[in-house]
Amino acid sequence: MASKKAPEINASSMADIAFLLLVFFLVTTTVDADKGISVKLPVWSDVPPPTLKKNPRNVLIVLVNKNNELLVNKERLDINLLRERCKEFIINPSRRDDMAEAPNMAVVSLMNDRGTSYSMYLQVYNELMGAYNELRRDRSMALYGLPYDEKLLTKEQITKVRSEIPLVISEAESNFAGN
Repeated sequence: MASKKAPEINASSMADIAFLLLVFFLVTTTVDADKGISVKLPVWSDVPPPTLKKNPRNVLIVLVNKNNELLVNKERLDINLLRERCKEFIINPSRRDDMAEAPNMAVVSLMNDRGTSYSMYLQVYNELMGAYNELRRDRSMALYGLPYDEKLLTKEQITKVRSEIPLVISEAESNFAGN
């Protein structure tokens, strides 16, 4: 009696199919690029920058120390209050002597310690940018009845809003002792 042989499956083309599937998924898959903070850096120069004489009342000092504690003009502040404090400083609605003389003269100085966590840095930066964005939106609404949006406003309108509420965030590593 002859033994029955088990039927064989021809698997010679399996490697080709696997390779084709791999190529298909590599070609059709999109990978989102990581997005960072869009900041225009100055051009490198060996010449030291000129020292600007700024009236101290026009500078809001925002410091994040190595313990991720937020200090605004040397006072501890909760991150949730930073946006409103920044907006108040820039606009100075009550004309206080310890806040900016005018929105176009305000400078926000952001200083971080080397030990500051990146997530805390991003939170602080987002709040500062949010303050400027809200001020620009409010000014655009007052001037043109439209929100501050490059799709809705003309270039001249955007330039006017930006000249009245210029975004000036100066970043430096802190040099305060004991932070």
